Order: sequence, then C-alpha cells, then structure tokens
Amino acid sequence: MKMDLNAVIETVEAGYQDAAMMALQAFNKEKCQCFTFDGDGRVERQRLGKLVIRFLERDLQPSCQLACLETIRILSRDKNCLEPFATPQAIQTLGRHAGIEHSEGVTSEIPDVEVIVEALKCLCNIVFNSPSAQEVGAELRLIVGLTERLKLCKDRNWSHEVRFFDLRLTFLFTALRVDVRGQLAHELRGVSLLSDALESTLGLRWLDTFEVARADKGDEGLPLPRQETERTMEILKILFNITFDTSRRDVDEEEAALYRHLCAILRFCLMSKADGEDRTEEFHSHTVNLLGNLPLMCLDVLLTPKVQQGSIEYMGVNMDAVSMLLDFMDRRLDREHKLKETLTPSLNLLTESARVHRETRKFLRMKILPPLRDVKNRPEVGNSLRNKLVRLMTHIDTDVKHCAAELLFVLCKESVSRFVKYTGYGNAAGLLAARGLMCGGRGKGRYSEDEDTDTEEYREAKPNINPVTGRVEEKLPNPMEGMTEEQKENEAMKLVNMFDKMSRDQVIQPMAVGPDGKLASLESAVQRLSEQRSSSGSDSDDD
Repeated sequence: MKMDLNAVIETVEAGYQDAAMMALQAFNKEKCQCFTFDGDGRVERQRLGKLVIRFLERDLQPSCQLACLETIRILSRDKNCLEPFATPQAIQTLGRHAGIEHSEGVTSEIPDVEVIVEALKCLCNIVFNSPSAQEVGAELRLIVGLTERLKLCKDRNWSHEVRFFDLRLTFLFTALRVDVRGQLAHELRGVSLLSDALESTLGLRWLDTFEVARADKGDEGLPLPRQETERTMEILKILFNITFDTSRRDVDEEEAALYRHLCAILRFCLMSKADGEDRTEEFHSHTVNLLGNLPLMCLDVLLTPKVQQGSIEYMGVNMDAVSMLLDFMDRRLDREHKLKETLTPSLNLLTESARVHRETRKFLRMKILPPLRDVKNRPEVGNSLRNKLVRLMTHIDTDVKHCAAELLFVLCKESVSRFVKYTGYGNAAGLLAARGLMCGGRGKGRYSEDEDTDTEEYREAKPNINPVTGRVEEKLPNPMEGMTEEQKENEAMKLVNMFDKMSRDQVIQPMAVGPDGKLASLESAVQRLSEQRSSSGSDSDDD
C-alpha cells in the first residue's frame, strides 16, 4: 500500500516526537531505494522538507534525529526540492548535527555517531546538487569544522564512515568552490594537514628522509585494506583540487620541502596495490593525477630510494616508480576510450619528468624509442609503445595528439631530424608546424649532447626510407617515362590548373613555410617576399 504523503506531513505538523518518528521511519522504509522523482507530489515533498528541518531544530532523541535526517537524505535526491535545505538556517542545523558547525568557541560534539554520518550524507547530497547550498556552506565556514576533525584522524574513536564522509564533503567543497579551495590550501595549511592524514591513513613509517613503508612489516606486499584505500583516494582527490595551480608557479624552500614529503608518500601509493585490479587502477589514477600537480623540481623524490634486490636499476638509479608509471600509461593506451581524461595525465607527467631528469629521459627512451630496426612498417603500425604513441599523433582530440607528440619529441631531445626518424614526417608535421620547426632544427629545451646511435639495419635502409611515411617503400615506376618534353609540360599545366581551381573554390589553401618556421598561406608569403624585394630595391636606389 502506497503511503499518503499528506498523512506524514500532518503527523509531523502535530509535533509529537514519537508519532512523527514512526511516520518518518515508515516513509524512509518505503522510499529508501527511490532515486528519481517525477513532478507529482513535488509541492508536498518541499513542504515535508521544510517541516522536517524545523522539527530537527528541537531537542530530540537520537533515534528521532536519525529518522529526520534519513528523510532529508531521501528528499535531497530530488534536485527540484532542494530549496528548503539550502537556506543558512538549514545548512547550519545540518552542520551542527554533523559536528562541523564552526564557532569561535569550542565546537560542540554530537555523541551519536549514526546521527553524524547521516547528517554528513545529507550535506553531501545537498552541496553536490545545490549551488546555493555551496555558497551558504562556504559562508558558514564549514570547511573549518571539517579540518578540525581531520586533525583527529589518528583518533580511532571516529568510525570509518565519519572520516570517509568528512573527506567526501571536503572534496565536494574544494571541487565546487574556488574560495574554499584557496582557504583550505593557504589559511588552513591544507597540503600539510592532508599529507599527515594520508600518512596516518596508510599507516606509514619513514625509512629515510624521502622513503616510506608500511608501519607493520608483516603488511608489506599485501594489498591495502578496502576502507583505508577509500579514504586515501578521497584525500588524493582533495589534494589534487588544492594543488591544481602549483606546477605553474614558483615555490619557496619551505613549500618545496612539503611537496617532496608528499611526493615520497605518493611514490608509496604508486608502488602499492589495493583490493582488486579495478580498485588498484583507480587508486593509481588518483596518485598520477596528483603527481602531475607537484612542482617539477620535487619529482626527483621518485628516484631517491636506494637500489635494492629486485629493483629496476638504470644508470645507478632506482627506476621502479618510473617503470610503474610507464606500465600505467601502457594500460591506458590499450583502452582507447576517454583518452583525454584517462591518458593525458600520465603522458604529461612522463613528459615533464623526462624534460628535467636526464636519467628518467634516457630510461624512457630506451623503453619507448629503442634503436630503430624495423623500417619496413610504418611507425604507427604495431603494438610497441612507440607504435601506440605515434598512432595518437593523428588522434581526433587535439590535447591527446599534442601530449603524445610532446612526449616523443622530448625523448628525441627536441631534435627535428631524430623526431622525424622515429615518427615519419607526416605524423610529426602537426607538432613541427605548431613549434615553427617545419624547416628543421631543435626546440628550446636543453639536453646533453650524447649521440643517437643507428643500428646496422637502419643505416643500410636509410637511403631508401620515405621520410614522410617513415618506412622503406618499393620504388614506383616513373609515370612520365616515355613522354616528350611537350607532353610533360602539358601534364604539369593540367596539375597547376587543378590546384588553381580548388584554391579558387576554397577546397584547399596553398601554404608555404614562413620565416618563423610556421605555415602561412602562399598568397601572404608571396606578398611578403614582394614587399621585401621592393624594400631592398629602394634601399639600393638610395645608395
């Protein structure tokens, strides 16, 4: 039998605690799995929301508080009925029951943990769906109350649910409000606070200045527990929000030390496994995203642990973390969907690491661009890392193809000739045009002067390699063989007329390489050349 919403409203309006609690519990039981609402009953749901919020302000038993909060959580799933819950008074009431109401004095504590969790769930729903609630929450400085409780992360008296939804609400505020993001990052020293929370959640001990391990040696090598993994991922997401602009600005010594400390913990995250492959992939994804925000100068921490038995060593450096990043990128390459969201963070991280760390660049080049032997197939054909990345250089998404090309270009030390050798001029043209390097040369990066060693197979095949396709191609018969000079001239004029017609019909636009190395329309290039000639002619007349 379907419950009469008006009957619930009348019962709550009557004001009797026990009767209201029973009516709300019955409503909650019926609607607990309802996540979509139609237009029918919208006015009644809004009215019930106002009544329950007002009822919650009374001195109620925890069981009645819980029933009210469960009702609010269910009603807040309806995006069209959020108005009663987005007022300052409503948000303040929910904040008080969640134990995060900010006040200049001591924050009052709500002893019932279930009430706290339910109030936090309500706030998460409301803040996620209502811009008005986001603004009110920022004005009420709920983030201060959240961070105060976050400082107690080592206190085992708080349940996983309280700590998890504290972090989830903090994530929502920092994702949706720029002012809260800045407040947490600077005023509340969020990076330091969350780094400590990360260390505590993972249960770490410090082996060296920039090297950590599980506090319990018996846990080493085992997957991280599910609850700790869930909280860790929320912390990583919050840290990502508040460090979003860090890599693009200068940091002082104190900040650099803080980010190096964080980077050491992130290296541990990268080298750890969660419960199941999908959860591990998600865990590593949040870690990679955050690593991409850190100042480049701090990424050397990824290489600092000493080489031990079983480590991947290159040039005397521990490459375990770089190898893990490479494997992560390779797995994302194979998925071939949502590449902008899933692949570009790891591409950018590897690119910037290779740009500033010589050992990283040389290791990545050995793995991605080993000495060239296969010259019979196009660079984009095959299943090697080079083949996969070259295929992305002509991807429909501009960001994806730029990131893939940039990584390969850096691994070639920004040498145009080396870049074309490994990718083919046709694939390389987009990046070269954007960089003004169509005529060759080098990019602006500074690299060591070690030489590119060619294999014997490449040296033998080099004269027959088509630079556009990047492979050896069979010589085609000369189509003009046997023609007279007059016939050749006629064919040439036909070609000129065809190009002229397509140009006039704006099917194509003839281009030329300008003085800056970038493509420009042929018409403007000819006009510029004429102006230069006339200018030089007038100068000689003056002489």
